[in-house]
Amino acid sequence: MKKKISISVIAVVLLFTTVSFKSDFFEIAKQIEIFTTLFKELNMNYVDETNPAELMDAAIEGMLDDLDPYTKYWTEQEVEDAKINRSGEYSGIGSTVRTKDKVMTIIEPRKGYPADKAGLKAGDQIIKIGDISISDFEGDAGDLLKGAPGSNLNVTYLRQGKTAQATIKRAEVDVDAVPFYKLIDGNTGYIVLTKFNKKASAQVKEALINLKNDGAEKIILDLRGNGGGLLVEAIRICNLFLPKGEVITTTKSVVKKYNKTYKTKEEPVDTEIPLAILINGRSASASEIVTGGLQDYDRAVVIGARSFGKGLVQRPKPLTYGTQLKVTISRYFTPSGRCIQALDYWNRDEKGNAVRTDAQDYKEFKTRNGRKVFDGGGVFPDIEVASAQTSPITKALSKDNAIFEYATTYYYKHQYANLDEFKFTDADYEDFKKFLKNTDFKYETETESAFAKALEQAKKDGLDNEVSSIYKQLENTIEKAKNKELDDRQEEIQNLLIDEIVKRYFYRDGLYEYQLINNKEIAEAVSILNDAKRYENTLK
Repeated sequence: MKKKISISVIAVVLLFTTVSFKSDFFEIAKQIEIFTTLFKELNMNYVDETNPAELMDAAIEGMLDDLDPYTKYWTEQEVEDAKINRSGEYSGIGSTVRTKDKVMTIIEPRKGYPADKAGLKAGDQIIKIGDISISDFEGDAGDLLKGAPGSNLNVTYLRQGKTAQATIKRAEVDVDAVPFYKLIDGNTGYIVLTKFNKKASAQVKEALINLKNDGAEKIILDLRGNGGGLLVEAIRICNLFLPKGEVITTTKSVVKKYNKTYKTKEEPVDTEIPLAILINGRSASASEIVTGGLQDYDRAVVIGARSFGKGLVQRPKPLTYGTQLKVTISRYFTPSGRCIQALDYWNRDEKGNAVRTDAQDYKEFKTRNGRKVFDGGGVFPDIEVASAQTSPITKALSKDNAIFEYATTYYYKHQYANLDEFKFTDADYEDFKKFLKNTDFKYETETESAFAKALEQAKKDGLDNEVSSIYKQLENTIEKAKNKELDDRQEEIQNLLIDEIVKRYFYRDGLYEYQLINNKEIAEAVSILNDAKRYENTLK
């Protein structure tokens, strides 16, 4: 009887599964057929000439817009760019560039690489590559910078309003995941990890072993600004500090094959050495897997500011003609069971914006030692440092490139022979505030946005005459408050200004050397690692 019942249950489950699969398959096939016929009729019959490729790109982007921002369609070139990011190797000029509104700007030439050797500086605007004008080029102009090692590239660029030319000889470029590590205070190792490419775990391991051989008895792992990368590299980095067989993350999806548990597989380098991890609001994805995993096992003290909150996993899926779909396949959970995803892309507000999980809705979890940790809003540090936080006005300044542009202006007004000479003063900060006024920097608060919406509604209701004068007073009050915010957030903003300016003179290595002496998050990490009792009590 039991066997008959079991067989019956299995048969019913299979029936419903088959029906569901057929239903989904039919609906997909139906919608594809509708779209195909629509696309064909539109291109054949529209009153003006259409561009099928542009229409299709717009249709794909529109379809993906309602999903999360990490699910993307990649062209052939974008597929190649992704491979470069994962491998950390390519052939080009060795510089970060930004192309926006048909303007290509050098963001950071790497020391000793072709762009640097050719004399290009951050802030230079490339207007011509060979005979091709950037303003006329359709597509990603950054692709023009890549090419065979040893090949020459002639560029015309603008610097401080003057036109100049340079010949750049392309070369192989290695993008290190660990650009800097050093022994500080005689027994504390400091490791900077900037990305999770294929080199990440090997380079962290090499740095860790070298520092221990040099006398390191404590380690600081700096993940600030690290936007993530390969999940497997995050697992391997945790494995350097945790025993074999520990669960680091679990992924869950409606597609069962993506439900996986990732454990450490190798023997660790050191499971006892005191460890501090630095994070901020730009530490995301794989950085959060490492931080959350080590925090849940009480293996590291986390210092800084709340991380970004990306608890989603993507995987590239090959399409036709060399294109790919990078699709979100699952959510990941830390060892304690936390999903630290901060934004809900599937239940948006009336403006279509993703909703941030409210603090009162965070769920409580426990670390191995029983410490309270929470989900829903990124990884929260064990020790918060105010200077690591990023306020809305600071984000607006960065997004508007105001900090970058001021650093360019500052660089051509001041000269420093060595790092010891550099000092950013209050007078410099006042000059920055004047710069913002002269460049007409605009920063709209959520309050202003809400009041503007209310005024629009008042106009519809015929109450704008009564409301306008009050609205004008509110505008003036908010403007004063925004100017005050520049003063209240001086340290936070000034830190970003200094970081950008120091790189202009002394490259990345100079920036890290400067931070070792002047950065408050690093100082806090050194302090707690030097206080064994405080370190232990924090992890209890």
